[in-house]
Amino acid sequence: MVCVCPNIPVYNNSEMKGRYYEEFEINVKTGESNLTQIYLKEGLDFISQQAVAQRRFFLYWAPDATHAPVYASKHFLGKSQRGRYGDAMMELDDSIGQILAHLVSLGIHNKTLVFFTSDNGAAVMSGPLQSGSNGPFLCGKETTFEGGMREPAIAWWPGRIPAGTVSYQLGSVMDLFTTSLSVAGVLPPDDRVIDGLDLSPVLFNNSLLDRPIFYYRGNQLMAVRIGQYKAHYWTWSNSWEEFNKGINFCPGQEVPGVTTHTQEEHTMQPLIFHLGQDPGERYPISVESKEYRDVLRRVTAVVEQHQKDLIPGMPQLNMCDLAVMNWSPPGCEQLGKCLKAPESNPWKCDWPH
Repeated sequence: MVCVCPNIPVYNNSEMKGRYYEEFEINVKTGESNLTQIYLKEGLDFISQQAVAQRRFFLYWAPDATHAPVYASKHFLGKSQRGRYGDAMMELDDSIGQILAHLVSLGIHNKTLVFFTSDNGAAVMSGPLQSGSNGPFLCGKETTFEGGMREPAIAWWPGRIPAGTVSYQLGSVMDLFTTSLSVAGVLPPDDRVIDGLDLSPVLFNNSLLDRPIFYYRGNQLMAVRIGQYKAHYWTWSNSWEEFNKGINFCPGQEVPGVTTHTQEEHTMQPLIFHLGQDPGERYPISVESKEYRDVLRRVTAVVEQHQKDLIPGMPQLNMCDLAVMNWSPPGCEQLGKCLKAPESNPWKCDWPH
């Protein structure tokens, strides 16, 4: 049997410890796997080691149980009312609770900032066992509608962040870099442009920073949000090619002229929504209204400044090459898991979504 691509490796730092379904078993049929518990033990042990050594630490704990293939350990499997996806969420919730309790037991909770969020909204195209829900928000992962881009965020630091505080601050995962440096008393590098903002005034003083959020899909600016308003310059859910195969990024949520299956340009007259009144992005503000004209003026100025200041990076997803995949990661020799890579044969990637 010819291997088209290597199985997914699991790493400890930069060293491979095995592969999915092999050393780290995931039962695709039942959804049972102990991976989240393995990740949890690693995280708890790391925190203990750093605390005993009285060293500052940064832990990025990113379980993938809610990403296909969705899985949960035996203790949680079948326990939620939301199917396999809910089981995985229950285990995630329990694990985070254990991490917080561990910080308290070590007596370092009042010196530790914990920030919980996600990198994208839930996938909604993966079928009944592996799809999540984004509540009232439109569509899901891989789109630039709110269901794809808006995530929950919770900051926890007993004694520093008042409990129960709610903030309406617009934030980005990129802000966590700058915020972490600020909290640690470290200046950001001054030899490059840093996109993230320091959110510590928001966390500690409940201040509000006036800032836009830009929604990109690949290299294309699709939308921008300022305050409660969001302007779409392009709309696209997923291609007709995928849709006709039964893959739908907005199941049960199709909005005519908005969740389009071709890439529709609105740069001359963007679709503008008030997310406070219409979080589901179903009712564009009338282009004939004063509200629309006022918002468009503000948004246009922000986008023009953004494009003027933008320093384009080198696209990393335009070319594909099977030879650069994880055939023989460091550590594969000890496991006898090294695979022979094919010859390099780059081609222009095709991204139907």
